[in-house]
Amino acid sequence: MLVHAALVPDTALLVPGVAGRHEPAGLADLRAAALAAVAEGVEAARGGRLVVVAPRAGTDDRAPAGRVRAGLGAAGVPDALLGWPVPDLPVVAPPAGVDLPVAGPSVGVPAAVALHLVAAASPADPPADVVVVEVARDAAAPARAADLRALGAACAADAPTALVVVGSGSARHGPHAPLADEPDAPAWDDALHAALAGPGARDALAGLDRGACARLAVSGWAPWQVLVGASAGVPLTARLDAVVLLAGAAHAAGAWATVPA
Repeated sequence: MLVHAALVPDTALLVPGVAGRHEPAGLADLRAAALAAVAEGVEAARGGRLVVVAPRAGTDDRAPAGRVRAGLGAAGVPDALLGWPVPDLPVVAPPAGVDLPVAGPSVGVPAAVALHLVAAASPADPPADVVVVEVARDAAAPARAADLRALGAACAADAPTALVVVGSGSARHGPHAPLADEPDAPAWDDALHAALAGPGARDALAGLDRGACARLAVSGWAPWQVLVGASAGVPLTARLDAVVLLAGAAHAAGAWATVPA
């Protein structure tokens, strides 16, 4: 059963040192909100399972397992520049009901960012049972949303489970964005963030149009569908603690928590 979900951005800027000596406005608040949400999830998962769900390039989903050293070299940042120690964590294979190929102990940048948050949120007592699920941004199966939701349900089926769900909004805000400007991006992200702060958060994620997300370069669509599946039938409260536009990309951090019976 899902007991908590931390919603965090996919940007490597969350890790101190990546942005250099002069961090952009809002980044410290975003990092603090993401850390707080992940810390709650780590505690909620004690005695159960912590699952990182992150997007990856390509068309294949995977579950890395083994001793994972979560450096950010793939983002062009050497270890020496990082303000946090590079996590070196044991990552276990997903539970038996999760039908994913188990891969070697390497992860993409979004999953590495999440593991940095997990390690920084619990330096003295890291979680013992961490699973990483990387879901492909470019998979095009007609039943993709249903498959991702089934994956989420399987991840949370047999134990108290906290998710760290990695993903961001549109990367097409203005001339400094990593991709070409899209005039619809500000209104789209504003509507999403408003929904994620209220009781309709789950329905808002379930109702996202996949084509619009692809057009707007929204990295969170696939991980969010996993969250939709994991949270089905679970009474939750949702909150959004920080919303920041960094280098033309929309990022937010918040959490979903189980409502006590």
